[in-house]
Amino acid sequence: MSFVNAHSGQVSDGLELLREGDALVLAGDPARYGKPLRVDFAVGRAAHRRRFGGGRGQLIARACGLAAGVTPNVVDATAGLGRDAFVLASLGAEVLLIERVAAIHALLEDGLARAARDPEVTEIVARMYLVHGDATRELAALVAASPVAPQVIHLDPMFPHREKSALVKKEMRLFRELAGDDADAPRLLEAALDVATHRVVVKRPRKAPPIEGPAPQHVIEGKTSRYDLYVHRSLKA
Repeated sequence: MSFVNAHSGQVSDGLELLREGDALVLAGDPARYGKPLRVDFAVGRAAHRRRFGGGRGQLIARACGLAAGVTPNVVDATAGLGRDAFVLASLGAEVLLIERVAAIHALLEDGLARAARDPEVTEIVARMYLVHGDATRELAALVAASPVAPQVIHLDPMFPHREKSALVKKEMRLFRELAGDDADAPRLLEAALDVATHRVVVKRPRKAPPIEGPAPQHVIEGKTSRYDLYVHRSLKA
């Protein structure tokens, strides 16, 4: 039985999974966490980005090597709320989403199931394959059991924030309550470098240091974030 289909209830102090209409949501004290968190791929921010986000000119698409005639398979080893994976899938990539936190995996599973029934995005989410597991410890096995060849592995490890910075955003506060910070990011990078056939892409806050380990060969920088690229070989059409 999946986590979604199991009975909902408390997942940590002050946070619980609930049914709100046809969607599964993660809810807590509104004063601290704001609105209940849900995953939507057919409406809202995801729909706007799909229509107006900039296509293959987007930072993440360039970092993952999506170019004219080139659409690599991508493993999103830190899936989170699935937003980056959905962008890549909307541009034609087959994407394996790996999420280690059971409640977040449940939100993703529910969001994908609802999106699969929407004719505008059903073809996109059909390219998204979700698994529950810890990529730090079992990345190779999770990838081997999936239909997605690991040409590119995308990592977006949680970065420690001061209380006065991005943590004040209520949605992020709720997410961090469950996910925590990724103190094992160097181990995750090492695992990704072992499994990826072509490149590893790491999303970082723009001014943050690279993950401890080998230095990235290339950096693609945006206004608030950047992508560190570790390249094994070129992606070709």
